[in-house]
Amino acid sequence: MRDSDSMVLDRRRFLSLGVSGAAAMALAACGGSRDNDDEKDGIKVTVWAPQEDQSSDNGNWLQTQCQAFAAAHPEWKLKFKYGVCAEGDAVKSIVTDPSAAADVYLFANDQIPDLVKAVGVAELGGTRVEAIKASNTDTTVDTVTYDDGVYGVPFTANTWFMYYDTSVFSDEDIKSLDAMLQKGKVTFPLDVAWYIAAFYVANGCTLFGPNGDDADAGIDFGGEKAVTVTNYLVDLVANANFSNGDVGTNPDAKAFFSGAWDYQKAVDAYGKHMGIAPAPSITIGGELKQMKAFAGTKVVGANPSTALYRSHPEVVVDLVMHLGGTEAQQAHYELRGVIPTDVGIDVQDDLAQAQMETMDYASIVQPLQTGMSNYWTPAESMGKELVAGTVTHANAAQKTEAMNTALNTDAVQ
Repeated sequence: MRDSDSMVLDRRRFLSLGVSGAAAMALAACGGSRDNDDEKDGIKVTVWAPQEDQSSDNGNWLQTQCQAFAAAHPEWKLKFKYGVCAEGDAVKSIVTDPSAAADVYLFANDQIPDLVKAVGVAELGGTRVEAIKASNTDTTVDTVTYDDGVYGVPFTANTWFMYYDTSVFSDEDIKSLDAMLQKGKVTFPLDVAWYIAAFYVANGCTLFGPNGDDADAGIDFGGEKAVTVTNYLVDLVANANFSNGDVGTNPDAKAFFSGAWDYQKAVDAYGKHMGIAPAPSITIGGELKQMKAFAGTKVVGANPSTALYRSHPEVVVDLVMHLGGTEAQQAHYELRGVIPTDVGIDVQDDLAQAQMETMDYASIVQPLQTGMSNYWTPAESMGKELVAGTVTHANAAQKTEAMNTALNTDAVQ
């Protein structure tokens, strides 16, 4: 479900490549250069997607969907050229030379600011945006909304939730992390920045305003609301039933937090007693506060810098809508287990339901702000210090304010 190395890299910093030599390397990484369009022989469309979507072992999802689109539009006499490009690598290959890149490609939503800056992703509008909004939750739509524009069609979520042992924790227990800690061992990757934010956000801390769209607001992980969370985490680390990491590093843990990519790890750990649910609430100041995971999506996008888009934008955009549409998402789910974002698709398995529920009420959109590059290192440092025990009740306020200052200071590139 995710390329962990490339996605961690993309979360931590915006990667820029020089022009000299970089374009050739990027295009090689994503399947080579494109052909010039020649309408005498039909309209040629270049499409990039991960290898898994083009494998016969997975039902040739991409080729099948493109051919279905071509069959629905015989007037265009479509021909396709396919390139291999992982969603996490798309930005590296597009921004170096958008005009030489794919007409349509799959990418991770946190790349939108860089892609927009490079004129490598097209803003959608009109009935297309209406269709996207009708088929997805508000949170999902927000993952592809940047400066009030919608850039691409989301087709699966990227977030995390909780795996647990149903023989240890009841349906009522899993609503509260503190209740769970009274009954069994729980592990959480507190030293990973993508996860630790859930505690601070639960108590009202914000990243670029309440909706993540206010660049001037910065990151607000300061003040009493944040110090209270830091003190909570000091106690959490000291709890004998808590450990840092996951069930792989702590095999006696009866609950751990991760995403769809660790499904098999949970099956191996808990067998027939495996349960999956959104993150629980935590007790802050005597009140239950819902933890909220960062939420992102994988997206189908149109490249406005290609010759085909300039001559036939309707072909490119309609293909984007098709590849991100209900039928294509249904096929993605059936062939590869890619969990859909389309709310009209009936998902039966617990994994899919947990991911969709997390996106619905237990997540916040990872902000599409360049200032997010300042978030990762200070947040990770706080988590590591908490785990090491160097953050205490005595210095919690000082450590919290130091973190907040660092979160709002431009990182050294």
